[in-house]
Amino acid sequence: MSLEQWHRDAVYVGGRWQQPQDRRTVGVENPATEEIVGRSAEAGGAEVDDAVAAATAAFPAWAAMGTAGRVAVLRRWLDVLRAQRELLVETTIAEVGAPRTTAEESHVDTALDVLEGYLTAAGEVAWEEEAGHSLVLREPIGVVGCITPWNYPLYQVLAKVGGALVAGCTVVLKPAEITPMSAYLLADAASVVGLPAGVFNLVPGSGRVVGEALVTHPGVDMVSFTGSTGVGARVSGLAAPTVKRVALELGGKSASVVLPDADLHTAVAGTVAAAMLNSGQTCSAWSRLLVPTDRLDEAVDVAVAAVERLVVGDPTATGTDMGPVVSAAQRKTVLGFLSRAVEGGAVLASGSPDRPAGLDRGHYVMPTVVTGLLPGAEIVREEVFGPVLTVQGYRDEADAVAMANATDYGLSGAVWSGSDEKALAIARRMRTGQVDINGAAFNPMAPFGGYRRSGNGRELGKWGIEEFLETKSVQR
Repeated sequence: MSLEQWHRDAVYVGGRWQQPQDRRTVGVENPATEEIVGRSAEAGGAEVDDAVAAATAAFPAWAAMGTAGRVAVLRRWLDVLRAQRELLVETTIAEVGAPRTTAEESHVDTALDVLEGYLTAAGEVAWEEEAGHSLVLREPIGVVGCITPWNYPLYQVLAKVGGALVAGCTVVLKPAEITPMSAYLLADAASVVGLPAGVFNLVPGSGRVVGEALVTHPGVDMVSFTGSTGVGARVSGLAAPTVKRVALELGGKSASVVLPDADLHTAVAGTVAAAMLNSGQTCSAWSRLLVPTDRLDEAVDVAVAAVERLVVGDPTATGTDMGPVVSAAQRKTVLGFLSRAVEGGAVLASGSPDRPAGLDRGHYVMPTVVTGLLPGAEIVREEVFGPVLTVQGYRDEADAVAMANATDYGLSGAVWSGSDEKALAIARRMRTGQVDINGAAFNPMAPFGGYRRSGNGRELGKWGIEEFLETKSVQR
């Protein structure tokens, strides 16, 4: 795709493209080459006002269309997106730096499966039910401001927008400023299928300007935000004066617990793959590996061997397993965590985290295994959001559960065991929103969300639709 095709200097409001008042644009960088590969409009408060007004005007008719009518329209939207799969993949490679296979499977295909899941789950929602002499109705909450991050730009948008639109809400979307191009393609597809004007609005721009204008806007009934825990707390505070509903999908520091009866090599290899997916920039990454103390050295050796097999480099090249992190700032953050860990006595068992040999540009961090850690070490407690796996030993199952839960987060986790029953028993004791047993596959129909500082609310499946519904009781 050419630079000219990626140059988008407009916002999508009320079913049409229009120029922002200030006509500013911001560059979109390819993190593998550090080249500007496109430009995106940088909207302001005036565009937010216009988008909220358009969404407000469109809401009554969209809500009244009924579930079947909305699903039919959104099915056409999905069909157009599926036809543009290759373009979506190329865009993801360019703006995220994801290798082709990761862009295909974990970014684009998963995102489209999520939208498909919402269309299927619409029939599972209890839109009306009886409670004694009352009729309980579930109705769309209204205008939703969706604010999404840069790590999985297409997936994160559809995880929010898909549920909101199926529910009957109208949407104003603010994608991440550094990865806006996938959102532009969604807006293009919405225009092609004739999604009613104002139902879906795209207002790119900075979090400080567009994001905060959305969160504080009195015409926005709900905000759905994915990002860091610190920014999520600020979103909650800014939304409080207007008492709007806020759904937050925030950080994670998830543990992969390998029980004594598990196949250690399979468990460690599976954990490394999950931890390094998307260059470790996954909120649900299993970034902490917990193994029996008497097998700690063996587990470290297996983990190091697994990361050394990963091919790090050009995301467009065949056979590349891992590309760069998304920006220079993110690379600095990850390397800072590793530097401070070493200063505190930790050991980088996999060697230097610096760029791969032969690459003098690109925001690369080599996949890194860290051991020799104290229980309260920063790199064990805080989300790194990079290709970093810590490995620690535990005494017994009670100690393993305590270590897994010794975090402010609670988004994801894993248990490995030769017994599904034993693994399930441990999973029940983990204070986290989802747990995978023995490497079970991601399920786009199951609820996704976290405990504690990993946020509140749920996305995906019928739960991701219900998040955008109000409940009304009618007594008869």
